[in-house]
Amino acid sequence: MLPLGTPAPAFSLPDVVSGHNVALADLPADQPLLVMFLSRHCPFVVHVQAELARIGRDYTGRVALVAIGPNDATAYPADAPAGLRQQALEQGFVFPYCHDETQAVARAYGAACTPDFFLFARDRRLAYRGQLDDSRPSNGVPVTGRDLRAALDALLDRRPVNSVQRPSLGCSIKWK
Repeated sequence: MLPLGTPAPAFSLPDVVSGHNVALADLPADQPLLVMFLSRHCPFVVHVQAELARIGRDYTGRVALVAIGPNDATAYPADAPAGLRQQALEQGFVFPYCHDETQAVARAYGAACTPDFFLFARDRRLAYRGQLDDSRPSNGVPVTGRDLRAALDALLDRRPVNSVQRPSLGCSIKWK
């Protein structure tokens, strides 16, 4: 796992919706940054994607948000740019959704699964790497985003993020 306090690795990737490149350097530097590794086919992502859209709407303008699809699109065609674009449009994602064709960005972040969340403070140092909440596709626990929202709110209030962090659980990244 990427250690807390690690600077955000630089990236520049194409947004599957707009077609424009999204670079770390272009995101608002005066806001916390949430980098989410997602996929279209993973049941864990499908289970939480409506909450991710709500988080996008709730935090836009206060937190820089970007999603990245890291999976091998040849082996998993649903995770190709067209599939990611369809997912973004269907869910109403208000944040860029980029495709990491070479998987170099996922490797730089140490992403392990989808979904995987990396929250950086305003100084672009990792403050939270953990789960969205305790909900899983078949455990009956409601999707609330509790853990990630608590970390986002702490950073926005300029408070420390709880150091007890439970790792994300999901589908392993499909490496080439």
